[in-house]
Amino acid sequence: MENLTVKKYKLKKVETQVIYKINYENELNLSQLEAVKQQEGAILVIAGAGSGKTKTLTYRVARLIEDGINPKNILLLTFTKKAAQEMLSRAAIVLDSRCEQVAGGTFHSFANVILRKYSSLLELQNNFTIADRPDSEDIVNHIRSNIIGKQEKRFPKKGTILDIYSKSVNKDIPSCEVIASEYKQFEHCTEKINEIIQKYNEYKRKNSILDYDDLLLYLRTLLESNFQVRKTLSNQYKYIMVDEYQDTNTIQAQIIKLLASEHNNIMAVGDDSQSIYSFRGANFKNILDFPSIFENTKIIKLEQNYRSSQNILALANEILKKAVEKYTKTLFSTIQNPVKPALISASDMKTEAEFIAQRVLELSEEENIPLNDICVLARSARMTYNLEIELAKRNIPFKKFGGMKFIEAAHIKDIIAHLRVILNPSDIISYMRILLLLDGIGSQSANKLLPVLADGNIETKKLPVKNPDAVIRLTQLINNNQKDIFNPKKVVQSVINYYEPILKDKYDDYTKREKDLEHFIALSEKYTSLEDFLSDLALEPPDTSITDIEEGANKDEYLTLSTIHSAKGLEWKAVFIIGAVDGRFPSLYSFNSPEELDEELRLMYVAVTRAKTHLAITYPIDMFDYSTNMVLSKPSRFLDGIGQDILERWIIE
Repeated sequence: MENLTVKKYKLKKVETQVIYKINYENELNLSQLEAVKQQEGAILVIAGAGSGKTKTLTYRVARLIEDGINPKNILLLTFTKKAAQEMLSRAAIVLDSRCEQVAGGTFHSFANVILRKYSSLLELQNNFTIADRPDSEDIVNHIRSNIIGKQEKRFPKKGTILDIYSKSVNKDIPSCEVIASEYKQFEHCTEKINEIIQKYNEYKRKNSILDYDDLLLYLRTLLESNFQVRKTLSNQYKYIMVDEYQDTNTIQAQIIKLLASEHNNIMAVGDDSQSIYSFRGANFKNILDFPSIFENTKIIKLEQNYRSSQNILALANEILKKAVEKYTKTLFSTIQNPVKPALISASDMKTEAEFIAQRVLELSEEENIPLNDICVLARSARMTYNLEIELAKRNIPFKKFGGMKFIEAAHIKDIIAHLRVILNPSDIISYMRILLLLDGIGSQSANKLLPVLADGNIETKKLPVKNPDAVIRLTQLINNNQKDIFNPKKVVQSVINYYEPILKDKYDDYTKREKDLEHFIALSEKYTSLEDFLSDLALEPPDTSITDIEEGANKDEYLTLSTIHSAKGLEWKAVFIIGAVDGRFPSLYSFNSPEELDEELRLMYVAVTRAKTHLAITYPIDMFDYSTNMVLSKPSRFLDGIGQDILERWIIE
């Protein structure tokens, strides 16, 4: 038989990519669909609360790529890395993996990439170091110590100086204006503060260091000063999308304008009614002025809400009507629920706290709403102090966000330490804390003093410290108040009178912290024993605020306490808005500024639209404000004139 040669062939499997056509009409409502289909030009999407802006951005990424746009020509800028990753991952699920090739990230991460590529044009080393906040504070402190003598007591500390500089950068205004408007107590130091800031910038430049604010500053400088680079980057990123545009600061808006200079293809998505971060430098005017900055802007409004019941949106719409500057919109929902929002008056803050704690238990145990789906929102963290004590008494687990728990604040811990020593002079830990507050006393001196203090009659002894008079004043405070332990308010007032000079010396923001001391006095007057007062405050030690409701309860389940600023973007089935008394919400300080009052109103809108089905707004009718010696008793002006058909009125009896 003839020999046969068998040839072996390597077989390669040909894989074919299945192209799925997305049915956008089935997935999106008409307004979302209109936004997604827009490809060229400037588009401003006004996305009302809960209207699906993330979905809209996700599907627009998919649509651009499906239409043949190279993913590398798309830039998606967000305010968190997580948000960008989530959108691009969802877009990849909707379409395919090409979506993950889109340039997505925060303004700062984008700036970092570009600056390292073009560092030589800015006379930077491409291996420049990015300084975080502690690094920056250390640099400022080093410079500060060389300029400011130790004898200067009323000079801002390193963190405050850095805050002044950062606000100056982000608001694009001179530091002297920041000092004049927000740090008046340091106006006499303006020249030296500016000298420190100047040397801080020189130090960074000399040592090839950039802080977070520098990333934006240098990127803007690069785009403004180099036409070729600006043109190259603008042509590379032909389709730009920006999320949460209402939160951009002046420099970020300028960067976007420069990046879009060659094509004007920019989609900004945001909600003017959720612009609540001016204290961080966000510029509300950016979203209002967008149509005048970008030619032929098309405005699309997303008004269908997928979170809240129509009853809650009816209230949100009434609140929005009161805004002076805004894009007019009317939120609506197909979600129906018979429960209407309620405005509830309590006789005082303690009763308000008791009602909320009781109602939380009812929602959890009787209406089967998990604690994780219930939230208490406050204009400021201090508004929940009474509630924290009440929740602890009832063993309701909670976590607090957007502010420290009451006894975690350093100045409050100082006051409590004094009270503990008055009640128990053997409390060595508290004694050490209050001794270290005194000028000229360190750890070694305090350790030498403790046994001397334990013997008593220190006025007749030679004290082993440089500042014996301060120690004597402290012991007199302790001894004089021990007879009044059954009058906590009197003791607390005495301690605060003694502590206020220390507060002013220790904290640059003492004016804000003084409000907490006033509130502390109000808390103490509810008690007839200093021991009972301190015991209630200690029921929830720092960082251990989760307690089981009953044996066997889910330890991961807890009630959320949050400031409204920290709750933006989140949602719960049931929401309480606590302390909605005029003068606190809105704040008294906003009454003379239409812009600030409008931002306070937007804050109320954000709070209301966190709720899905249950919303209760509470206020006390005898809240005393120590700064004005006024009793605050009326509900927030933002709720004036809203009918019972939209907002029910309840009175706690």
